[in-house]
Amino acid sequence: MRTFLSLFSKPDDVIGGYINGTRKKYVNVISYFALAITITGFYLFVLKKYFPETIDYSILSPPGQEEFQKKNVSFVQENMSLFMMLYVPLYALMTRISFVGLNKFNYTELLVVFLYLQAQMSIVTAIASILFSLFGIHQGILSLVFTPLMVLYTAICLKQLYGINTKTIILRTLLFFAVLIVVFIIISVVMGIYMFFNGDFQQMIDAQKAAKGS
Repeated sequence: MRTFLSLFSKPDDVIGGYINGTRKKYVNVISYFALAITITGFYLFVLKKYFPETIDYSILSPPGQEEFQKKNVSFVQENMSLFMMLYVPLYALMTRISFVGLNKFNYTELLVVFLYLQAQMSIVTAIASILFSLFGIHQGILSLVFTPLMVLYTAICLKQLYGINTKTIILRTLLFFAVLIVVFIIISVVMGIYMFFNGDFQQMIDAQKAAKGS
């Protein structure tokens, strides 16, 4: 609990301290990330079992693509732990590029930074998801609210860790989003090629045509 609260009140003490060699004051980064994965698995189990309507994203998809959307969401949920682990090196690399010229942290140290941040945001998301599901609030709506808050939290943490002013962190955050757009385009192209060759793309087109025809 002290680690959880301190990552909000003084993230530079938790993360910076760990990078600088402090190991006993707070939960170490691997244990904290493992805890986050466990809590994420638990909250997905609870939502699937008791609040399935809050994670049904097919209602938000275009006509004819409901089954495709369910398939994608199901794949992401079943492999959430893997995605959490993949986010960390990707975010660390994007931050390394976005913060070029500010050489306070190397890539390995940025992995530690984002292991802590990813774990923290995953724990908060899990707790909030279960609480909001009690009121029937869809996870899509929760994502719209939490995404900008997560961006703000990450920016504040990086501002403290790098010891930079507000103007600099705003500029670096904008650069991060520019890098993110490039990464998103690359991933989209790769996924599009994959969908084209495995037949998913044609299935989407046929399903949408059938929906419009009906």
